[in-house]
Amino acid sequence: MRFRRIAQGDDFLSNFTHFDQQGNAIMVDVSEKNKTERLAIATGSITMSKECFDMIKDGTIKKGDVLGIARIAGIMGVKQTSNLIPLCHPIPVEKAHIDFELLDNSVKVICTVKTTEKTGVEMEALTGATIALLTIYDMCKAVDKSMEMQNVCLQEKHGGKSGSFKRGEK
Repeated sequence: MRFRRIAQGDDFLSNFTHFDQQGNAIMVDVSEKNKTERLAIATGSITMSKECFDMIKDGTIKKGDVLGIARIAGIMGVKQTSNLIPLCHPIPVEKAHIDFELLDNSVKVICTVKTTEKTGVEMEALTGATIALLTIYDMCKAVDKSMEMQNVCLQEKHGGKSGSFKRGEK
């Protein structure tokens, strides 16, 4: 299916890197770009009942070590990003780290991804955080089906032509 222009100027599609001038979806050409060190950090959280939170903290969820399994799932998600996001470049991941913060009846996921490549790892970090959250939900749904995943976002990125970004900074 093609992206259709409706009453926009001729250069409308030039604002979108994943469409050619005819409106066809394309993978961005990065062949002329230089490899640079790139890092991205994404976060997200899942809120739950006190009972569920305490069971995660105490390690008493029947399916096993919730955060340990979520860590592995998040790392696997990072490595599979280009298989999940159609126009995402497959890149060698040099670091994928998932960490957790236990907050007030919620778990915050922090996913850090690093590579030295021609394109960034923002999508990999966002995917890793999301898959870790989904895994927590899957492992705990027997205890609390009302859990809510929220605030998945890029916190920071470094490297590449656009330089650095930190959420909340201009």
